[in-house]
Amino acid sequence: MQKPFCLWRNLVGACVFGCLGVAISQPSPGALSIDKKPFGTTQQGEAVELYTLKNANGLTAQVITYGAIIYSLEVPDKDGHFVNVDANCATLADYENKSPCFGAVIGRYANRIAHAEFSLNGQKISLPRNAGPHSIHGGMRGFHKRVWKAEPIRGADYVGLKLTYFSKDGEEGYPGNLTCTVEYELNNQNEWKMDYRATTDKPTVVNLTNHSYWNLAGAESGSAMDEILTVNADTYLLADDALIPTGQIVPVEGTPVDFRTPHRVGDRLSQITDKQFGGGYDHGLVVNHQKPGDLAFCAKLKDPNSGRTMEVLTTQPGVQLFTANFPTGAFSGPGGYPYPKHLGVCLETQHFPDSPNKPQFPSTVLNPGQTYHQTTVHRFGVER
Repeated sequence: MQKPFCLWRNLVGACVFGCLGVAISQPSPGALSIDKKPFGTTQQGEAVELYTLKNANGLTAQVITYGAIIYSLEVPDKDGHFVNVDANCATLADYENKSPCFGAVIGRYANRIAHAEFSLNGQKISLPRNAGPHSIHGGMRGFHKRVWKAEPIRGADYVGLKLTYFSKDGEEGYPGNLTCTVEYELNNQNEWKMDYRATTDKPTVVNLTNHSYWNLAGAESGSAMDEILTVNADTYLLADDALIPTGQIVPVEGTPVDFRTPHRVGDRLSQITDKQFGGGYDHGLVVNHQKPGDLAFCAKLKDPNSGRTMEVLTTQPGVQLFTANFPTGAFSGPGGYPYPKHLGVCLETQHFPDSPNKPQFPSTVLNPGQTYHQTTVHRFGVER
């Protein structure tokens, strides 16, 4: 599949379990730490855990094992003030019933597959139709609605979490027993790394991404349309009224999706008149790579007031730019905060939508003996 991006692991330490949680490391000021506590029980009766990871600079990430969800990520502004910049829900029940995939890993196939079907080695594969006549984000109960197994990991300058999910042959219509892992890493360079791997015992298709909604002013600060966005993409995927790619890859030049130079996210929303986009962005862009599978600069988001910045690097060929085009109050955060329209900016690094039906797109087929491997890095900083 894609060229590996090596992340060396050094597993150290021991876990001491208690009835109310587990202290995986004993933190001290300026030290790396990982802690764990219960987060609730799913409607299926599965226990869900919340892990808190902290680097030596005070950046703090929280992850729940339901959906391998990034629950929060607290980063500093130009004055050293920390705030969560990743939209989240208040409770596990909300994640199960009232979440637009906040912070979750999406699979087995992220984004859309036309008419909920494709052919693989001459066999027709049928999927659940959960987006009109089409399939989206892995079906009715994709990876974002599954409980993952978690294993803490740690190195000299990072703490992390290895999350594993076993997807059975035929789950949501997809062939093959798939073993999928995502390793999250928070290091002392203020980078959040996501390393995805998968193996199968039958030919299948795989397309994994993370669906975080970023607002660098703070997840509960209002609309993210004042953020400044740059995307390293000369072309994008032309799509039909159902947001299914037509197969054409066209230049961004002269379009509202031209972010090759920095632009305020909301500046050109009025130019997006197609009803299917909901008055905002939901576009697949083609990331410029020197060669397929290299770890390339994808995008940069900046909040002009706080000075917070986030650079995204990825081995993935594309990125879905989505601006949370839901009506105000459709979703709520902790404390009942009503998220406004355009609450955040999603930069979903991934393979292209509907690739199984588009042979001209980079292949998403995974065969036995191969390893699916993709990496995305979020690098946080401050510009005054």
